[in-house]
Amino acid sequence: MLEDKNKNKTNINSLGEFGLIDILTKDIQIKNPSTIKGIGDDAAVMNFKKDNVLISTDLLVEGVHFDLSYFPLKHLGYKAAIVNFSDIYAMNGKASQLTVALAVSNRFPVEALEEIFAGIKLACDLYDVDFVGGDTTSSRQGLIISPSIVGHIKTGETVYRDGAQEGDLIVVTGDLGASYLGLLVLQREKEVFKVDPTNQPDLSKYSYLIERQLKPEARKDIPPLLAELGVKPTAMIDISDGLSSEVKHIAKSSGLGAVIYEEKIPMDPQVILTADEFNLNPLTTALNGGEDYELLFTIKQDDFEKIKGNPHLTVIGHMTKESGTFLISKANKKIELKAQGWDALKNKS
Repeated sequence: MLEDKNKNKTNINSLGEFGLIDILTKDIQIKNPSTIKGIGDDAAVMNFKKDNVLISTDLLVEGVHFDLSYFPLKHLGYKAAIVNFSDIYAMNGKASQLTVALAVSNRFPVEALEEIFAGIKLACDLYDVDFVGGDTTSSRQGLIISPSIVGHIKTGETVYRDGAQEGDLIVVTGDLGASYLGLLVLQREKEVFKVDPTNQPDLSKYSYLIERQLKPEARKDIPPLLAELGVKPTAMIDISDGLSSEVKHIAKSSGLGAVIYEEKIPMDPQVILTADEFNLNPLTTALNGGEDYELLFTIKQDDFEKIKGNPHLTVIGHMTKESGTFLISKANKKIELKAQGWDALKNKS
């Protein structure tokens, strides 16, 4: 669709790399005192004093991680930033600086890149993150976005995946499975559009699911919430590849087993209704769908009273001394968890 709209658009070649950077990074303001120097030099400069520094990166490739036939560019920029922020919150930290490397083919005009950067800037503004630099280059394969996030955490407060102890409770934030179903709805409507381009679908009843796929939010609120409650997780991870995969990651890293309970896994009513449309068990979308960007963490049993009743947190299971990760179904059957969530190196679509 981009090609049809590019007749009056600005060709990137007319600006050159530095002219393009000037346009995409104008009006960026520094918000964090840890940022000494942002965009405009060979490297950004940061000073975190006695804090631990956290660094993570995620690569998003057109045709592998996103489909531009239904993914608005501004939403794509926003999501590219959010998935990186989530990694920092999963370490109990605060995201503070972001860089973005971008490779684009010549089918993208300057205005398209401005939309992507508008989404990135919006995410940075809402999450109090400084956009401090990056790189641009050409691509023969389409669009590639590679953000890198920097964060910080007080020494001694970092939470890793390997700290869970036998008997610790397994807790999840928010609800699960919505993002995957949002993707299924969008893919279905894409196929309908191919057959009938005049079709204008009413997606209002799927609004929550689609938003969770196209414009997810990271759980910036959870580290300060837990600090306020006086709870430090023993292990933590963000749910990007599906609940099953993340439970297995914590169990393997901690040298333990885990048990979770089907009846405890939080799902939005829209997930349950829409899963039925696709002849799916909603539990499958929660366990294996991925891209929920909620946080999964473990806490000591003594901390249960501190989180009990909190609407953001749900206890779904516990860590065990015995190896293996299992689901206890509503019928009280013990089923081994398998990591069937997203894996870009294995999945073909």
